[in-house]
Amino acid sequence: MQLKLNKAAIIHAKRATRKYLHNEFRDKLSQARISVQLCALALFFAIIASCVIILFRLLLIWAEQYTQAESSSFSDIILDWRTYLPLLGALLIWLLSLIGSKRYRRMGIAYVLHRFKIHYGKVPLQSAAGQFFQALIALVTNFSVGREGPAIHLGAVSASVMAEKFKLPDNSVRIMCASGIAAGIAATFNAPLAAVLFVFEVIVREYKIHYFFPIMLSAICGAVSSQLVFGNVHEYELINVIRIPLDHYPILLLGGLGLGCTAALFNFTLLSVTAKGQHWPLIYRLLIAGFITTLVGLFLPQALGSGDLAIHEAISESPSLLFLMALLLGKMIATIAAIGFGVPGGLIGPLYGIGALVGAILALVSSALFPSIAPYAGLYTVIGMTAMMGVCLSAPLAALVALLELTNDASIIMPAMFVTIPAFLVAYQGFKTDSVFLKQLEIMGLDYKVPPLNQGLQKKGVRVLMNRRFVVVNDDQELLLEVMKRAEGRPVLVRNAEQKIEMLRLEIPSFEDQTTLSRHLMIGLPDTATLNEAYDALAAKRAGEVYIYRDTPKNVVGVISWANLLQEIRSGQI
Repeated sequence: MQLKLNKAAIIHAKRATRKYLHNEFRDKLSQARISVQLCALALFFAIIASCVIILFRLLLIWAEQYTQAESSSFSDIILDWRTYLPLLGALLIWLLSLIGSKRYRRMGIAYVLHRFKIHYGKVPLQSAAGQFFQALIALVTNFSVGREGPAIHLGAVSASVMAEKFKLPDNSVRIMCASGIAAGIAATFNAPLAAVLFVFEVIVREYKIHYFFPIMLSAICGAVSSQLVFGNVHEYELINVIRIPLDHYPILLLGGLGLGCTAALFNFTLLSVTAKGQHWPLIYRLLIAGFITTLVGLFLPQALGSGDLAIHEAISESPSLLFLMALLLGKMIATIAAIGFGVPGGLIGPLYGIGALVGAILALVSSALFPSIAPYAGLYTVIGMTAMMGVCLSAPLAALVALLELTNDASIIMPAMFVTIPAFLVAYQGFKTDSVFLKQLEIMGLDYKVPPLNQGLQKKGVRVLMNRRFVVVNDDQELLLEVMKRAEGRPVLVRNAEQKIEMLRLEIPSFEDQTTLSRHLMIGLPDTATLNEAYDALAAKRAGEVYIYRDTPKNVVGVISWANLLQEIRSGQI
């Protein structure tokens, strides 16, 4: 008998210990502070996200061996079956879109930004398959789209879905989503620092130290995964970059003005096409994009694909100025058609191609006037890539660091910074340009703006503030007053006949000696919610309490009052 009691006590102690550790773990994650637990989870989810991106890249590399467009004579291009792949790709993308629900058709960077800001980074798992296969088809069939679009979407899905499976607090789910995005970008480009900066500049749009370390760890994980599979490759390392002397900087200033005008024109045209085709049937938009891409490919096959073919032409020896200008126009048309009409894919790759062509054109024009510029054509190409990405995406620092990592050459830093400043001023002040992604969200009617107070409240989970000293009693009118007197200031919650939770209050009217009990129905929130949900529930009356439950509303674990929430807001910690 004694042995059985000892075993029961040991089992009970183990369960109590596990429960305590689990609660402590969730309490840590609910705080807006850096923690080992947060970093460990981000690293684990980053491994999963990296594996998904590596699989995507392997399939893409295998398929591109057979479908990559090649430069040849016009008669050969017309007879080449690969020329007409965009039309086939448009039909396949449309057929795949019919398989899934309309709710999950939205995808891409703008959609991920919306989910990150409004839904704590919870990207539906059902959208992952569509993004994976549709983006793969778009890239394989030579549409002018980039690899980073699916990388960001799939990285966000992989991390946020796993975070929800683990039932993490919502404030931590958002951090896991950002970490998954960083892992996806780093696994795609082998550029971990650029991935971190892109996430902060474009997705998070603010800097918090407890975000930084999980995101940085995830980016490292993505880059290591890429290096293990593909080697430590820097995609644009072969571009011949020579350090430019200071007396060339006035010419760079003029180049910056030209790049700013080009970026503003590209953004305006792309967003106009996006707005125009927003309400057209998907099949029409995809077929138009496929037809335009095919038409461009008949005359300029180098304009197709992500941007590598255009970059190769830009850095080739003795390129023709007229050919580069034609190729630039073709690349811009193909990219605007694909992205504007909703072909799934990213924008960074095409922007690199456009920027490289603009930079090469500027170098050729400048060298005709100043022959000493000719040896620096490679640097102009890289500067063009940096400025186009930075201005169009409103991410100058991420663009600079990305090209620094992709070229593995630090000599681009100062001239690229120098060119980016006038390019930004011309585009954003002169032409009133804005970030492509933010404008796409406005066109699609998706919200992304969160007031500063709500944004601060979203960073902390309800477990940080909830009062764990409370009493829950069943509805027994004779015992309620006695329980209230013995509660010693603790909140008393009543579970009524309908199994709903009410707050019990003891009221003493000023003109009477007799005390009365009042009951007020409470709103319940899961313990994964943030303080923002508690604020929304109480802000209308600016009074009252909400109860916090674990798993089911029957399992109440805490209470948050308006007074405590207001005190937290005024403390300056939000």
